[in-house]
Amino acid sequence: MVVDGIPVSLGLWDTAGQEDYDRLRPLSYPQTDVFLICFSVTSPSSFENVTSKWYPEIKHHCPDAPMILVGTKIDLRDDRETLTALAEQGLSAIKREQGQKLANK
Repeated sequence: MVVDGIPVSLGLWDTAGQEDYDRLRPLSYPQTDVFLICFSVTSPSSFENVTSKWYPEIKHHCPDAPMILVGTKIDLRDDRETLTALAEQGLSAIKREQGQKLANK
């Protein structure tokens, strides 16, 4: 596609997060211009993985690449069934402010 007269190629890769792929995943990083680090607002563990796994890994392999933090499933943040299921596990949905605070670090 062309944006403001400049040809742009957009490719999105969903890399596997399983530990089995930790050594292979960085092979997909070269020539990446920007990273989207996604987490589910209904999964506190995926939010924690941003700081414990994804940010350090990307910073190590591509120290100058910009990163954008993306919260997914925001439609479920106020879903009664989802909130009940989280509460039964002693958890709660990730709030917008929590995501913004992490993104600003």
